[in-house]
Amino acid sequence: MFKHLSPSHLVAGFVAVLVGYTSSAAIIFQAASAAGATAAQLGSWMWALGLGMGVTCIGLSLAYRTPVLTAWSTPGAALLVTALAGLSMGEAVGAFLFSSLLITLCGVFGLFDRIMRHVPRALAGAMLAGILLRFGLQVFTAMGSELALVALMLLTYLLTRRLAPRYAVPLTLLAGLALAAAQGGIRFDTVKIALARPVFTWPEFSLPALIGVGLPLFIVTMASQNLPGLAVLRANGYDTPASPLIGWTGATGLVLAPFGGFAFNLAAITAAICMSRDADPDPARRYLASMWAGGFYLLTGVFGATVAGLFDALPAALVVAIAGIALLGTIGNSLAGALAGEREREAALICFLVTASGLTLFDLGSAFWGLVLGLAALHLGTARDAAPRAPSAEAARAR
Repeated sequence: MFKHLSPSHLVAGFVAVLVGYTSSAAIIFQAASAAGATAAQLGSWMWALGLGMGVTCIGLSLAYRTPVLTAWSTPGAALLVTALAGLSMGEAVGAFLFSSLLITLCGVFGLFDRIMRHVPRALAGAMLAGILLRFGLQVFTAMGSELALVALMLLTYLLTRRLAPRYAVPLTLLAGLALAAAQGGIRFDTVKIALARPVFTWPEFSLPALIGVGLPLFIVTMASQNLPGLAVLRANGYDTPASPLIGWTGATGLVLAPFGGFAFNLAAITAAICMSRDADPDPARRYLASMWAGGFYLLTGVFGATVAGLFDALPAALVVAIAGIALLGTIGNSLAGALAGEREREAALICFLVTASGLTLFDLGSAFWGLVLGLAALHLGTARDAAPRAPSAEAARAR
């Protein structure tokens, strides 16, 4: 890779990783905390995620000469923040393995397109918006305790979103870090340079965890990450076969799930950075930017314990705010797509509200019930519209 060193490739790969981490690493830590992860287990999560993303980015990009950028499942992590409450770490790992197995089978048997036809994009978007809503709301609830910090971050985001949209999230984080440091809110003494150590957790398989966590994690990852990730590839003119990409990311999850690698998938937003003209004017050479991104992923994985310690040193309001601000665009796009079609609007709204409500029935979380009730509403509405209607009185008299 070094013989192909180009500043544009390196910068694009670095920015892609930086945006990925600053936009959602905070959610990973919240998800791990919800599962009761220790500091060592949290470092292992970051090790497994960095290793998995690095290996798949480099391997798939090199194999297909295509800028394939992989990522952890950000909406999946958001789902885990609430879904893992009350589960043991072993049950969480069992759910991760189940989800990765389903992803792998979709890739091996080419089931991706067929399965996604049964989950309309409107409902997938509604479920994703419902999962992410709480993160958007937390931006404004955090203002109650840290008004100056969160207000500055929000203002920075709104301004940079217009002037330099690619760097809006990193610049927002830098603004928050600068003010937090000036206020003495960063605990620098807790940050130590240390290598991450993998911690193996034996999986436990329970039906409520598999259905309530594993199945929604699979659906969210496929519909909200792999589907748009593949669309970004196609939009940029790359016809890389989908099944091998899906299969290898799923297989990576099977290997790394016991260490905290809960889900791997195609990236969309960050992938677009490596596919832009800024990465390389020649589309055939842009895969080198994704390979550099993979190298940076490996580096963050090796120093996963340091990354974990860094986020632990930050004010809680800053971590909550950067996570929510980074997800504002995703929430808005998901809602816009969910409610765009009049025929699916009511079903999507039901799916969104149920998912956002936090409803739990029979040990199954709100994402599962949101999808179930949304599908039921959609099919009932379709059946109602298709049912023959009795002729009106005027039509009867006319006959």
